[in-house]
Amino acid sequence: MAFSACLASSLRPALAALHWAAPRQCRRLSTPQGSEPSLDLRGIFPPLATPFSPSQEVDYAQLEGNLCRYASIPFRGLVVLGSNGEYPYLAPRERVEVVSCVRRALPRDRLLLAGSGCESTQATIELTVSMAEAGADVALVVTPCYYRGAMTTAALVHHYTEVGNASPIPVVLYSVPANTGLDLPMEAVITLAQHPNIIGIKDSGGDITRMGLMLHKTRQEDFQVLAGSAGFLLASYAVGASGGVCALANVLGDPLCQLDHLCRNGQWQEARDLQHRLIEPNTAVTRRFGIPGLKKAMEWFGYYGGPCRAPLAPLSPAQVEELRSTFSANGWL
Repeated sequence: MAFSACLASSLRPALAALHWAAPRQCRRLSTPQGSEPSLDLRGIFPPLATPFSPSQEVDYAQLEGNLCRYASIPFRGLVVLGSNGEYPYLAPRERVEVVSCVRRALPRDRLLLAGSGCESTQATIELTVSMAEAGADVALVVTPCYYRGAMTTAALVHHYTEVGNASPIPVVLYSVPANTGLDLPMEAVITLAQHPNIIGIKDSGGDITRMGLMLHKTRQEDFQVLAGSAGFLLASYAVGASGGVCALANVLGDPLCQLDHLCRNGQWQEARDLQHRLIEPNTAVTRRFGIPGLKKAMEWFGYYGGPCRAPLAPLSPAQVEELRSTFSANGWL
């Protein structure tokens, strides 16, 4: 089956700054200072959930079915094997096979970002090369964290520099402190932004001040920042982010692409109203109920969610009802 066939009050300061800068004007997102990026990451990327059968094997038929449904949504591309893809629970062979499956189905005008971060630099390089051979356009490399106490700025700069040097495809840094317990240091990001093969970062920390400073400090580089969650997408755009890798896009892809469109066209009031309705559902399928919650919500919107791999456990009946109420209260069900 071919893919082609088928904010709450915390956001007000950013919005106020935009309106103060140009009262009674429609302010569009501006292109960061410098030339156009070598690879444009502007837009929404869903970090795909990996579908499993009842016996917890990767279900490639269901994966293709989900891809077919996503075909009509104007995503910039797809992220495969991010945190929401249960990446740590897949064997290396499965990781490459999943990327190959998605690449065969994905039109060439849509980008495929593939997770390839491992704990060692050598393993990361090897998997990154394999992802490139499987058809990935970009490698998404999470911070190594098992020995987090030793992951100094110097160690991380060396790690990513070696990966960037060896990778046959561009590299996007991936900072997800909720999972790794490690925030990629600002000094490391600024240094790595100067590497010709490191083109951006997915920042899932949610610190808008940090994101704004990161954009300011790397404004002269060919470097783009992607918001790592739908909950702070509008605020991220307000400080200059290029796009978003949002778990909620697996469920509410069209509304997130609409939010992207509204921000780019300076329709900030409409964007704020939509952002507000996305905050609670996003929290529910990320911090609150995690991947089991995301997969359950996918089923309500016509996608295949299915089970997670153990030890991730399914939601209890009470949790399912709470999740449903969150979507209903915000007008999505």
